[in-house]
Amino acid sequence: MSTTTENATAYVPAAEALSTVLAPTARPPRPSAWSASITFGWRAMLKIKHVPEQLFDVTAFPLMMTLMFTYLFGGALAGSPTEYLQYLLPGIMVTSVVMITMYTGLEVNKDIEKGVFDRFRTLPIWRPSTMVGYLLGDILRYTMASTVILLVGLLLGFRPQGGLVGVVAGILLLLAFSFAFSWVWTMFGLLMRSEKSVMGVSMLVLFPLTFLSNVYVEPSTMPGWLQVFVNLNPITRLVAAVRSLMAGTPDVGELTWVLVSSAILIVVFGTLTMRLYNRK
Repeated sequence: MSTTTENATAYVPAAEALSTVLAPTARPPRPSAWSASITFGWRAMLKIKHVPEQLFDVTAFPLMMTLMFTYLFGGALAGSPTEYLQYLLPGIMVTSVVMITMYTGLEVNKDIEKGVFDRFRTLPIWRPSTMVGYLLGDILRYTMASTVILLVGLLLGFRPQGGLVGVVAGILLLLAFSFAFSWVWTMFGLLMRSEKSVMGVSMLVLFPLTFLSNVYVEPSTMPGWLQVFVNLNPITRLVAAVRSLMAGTPDVGELTWVLVSSAILIVVFGTLTMRLYNRK
């Protein structure tokens, strides 16, 4: 009994040691909104480093889409694959990048299922930084997909009349819209109960938007009832704006529409996302 008491007493720290450890010190400064967002963006990119298979959808998929549609429809629709490529490539670039925006929602849903979000919610950081970080990390994926398609197109004979400036402007516009559109999937990532549900909803939305558009053929060749939907389709407006920039003849009306709609997407779906996130 005495031995136990002596052992217990031996581990009691001195008062001086306690006062040193518990002495008041300056609290570390709270990270800024930008710093926190960049940190979570870096986290998203580290996932790619450790799971490089995630790059399949931004490398192999765009390559397959470009080659398949160029040589499948080129001869029938434009007389030669090279001629058709001048019309197709901006549309394929938009389609490929917009299609992979859904992975933002999938990653959000995965982190919720793993319980990671519970930890994020306890951190003294700007609340939206977790979501913004996902999107900043995905911008790298969108840029890689756009670059792959452009390089393949140049090898196949694509020659943008807008030059380097027009191509860069078109890609930047596409990245801006994709960033805004990704907020739709962050909302569904928080709303849906499983990763498969997010995938199912995203495919249900993305396939009609990308295929019933002006990506592959001119809307004037379609039935009148279908033209109504195609002309109202936001992907049609985005493709028209990107094409105009790469062709060196910017369409101010389409550019304005894309920028305004991007701002609306961020305001509406960003707000809905954060409300769901705070209540999750």
